[in-house]
Amino acid sequence: MKYGSTFLMKLVIIFISLGVLALCCVAFPALAIDVAKTEAAIVKILYPILIGMSLAAIPFFIALFHTWKLLRYIDNGSAFSTLSVIALKKIKYCAFGVAGIYAVTFPFFYSLAQHVDPPGLMGICVFIIGAALVIATFAAVLQRLLQEAIAIKTENDLTV
Repeated sequence: MKYGSTFLMKLVIIFISLGVLALCCVAFPALAIDVAKTEAAIVKILYPILIGMSLAAIPFFIALFHTWKLLRYIDNGSAFSTLSVIALKKIKYCAFGVAGIYAVTFPFFYSLAQHVDPPGLMGICVFIIGAALVIATFAAVLQRLLQEAIAIKTENDLTV
């Protein structure tokens, strides 16, 4: 395959990672400081949410790293290999991890939504959990299809 066939996807990964990194390093601390100055009652609810969102960034970045590796395998022409299956497996586990972290922090989102904006805040949390589960399901399906394709390819290579 041509080297630049996945260039746009790699560019998207870079921009997404920079955006999430900016959220974790700049926006979350600024929000925590701002809320701590104004609303003392909301601080006890907001801190677990911010900690959960920061913890969810860890499997998110791990999944982006394995997505980058998968795109590199595609560029090198080794997309149908066990390395690709392993990368998809790790992406699947990371997506389940992100969904799990947000599911654990869901009660805090609900409690905060009672004080602020119920539809918007709950919608964001449900959307993130749903998106992570869709990604995990898609990675699981691709992993299974890739394993079967590799098995068929191996069988055909052994056939004389």
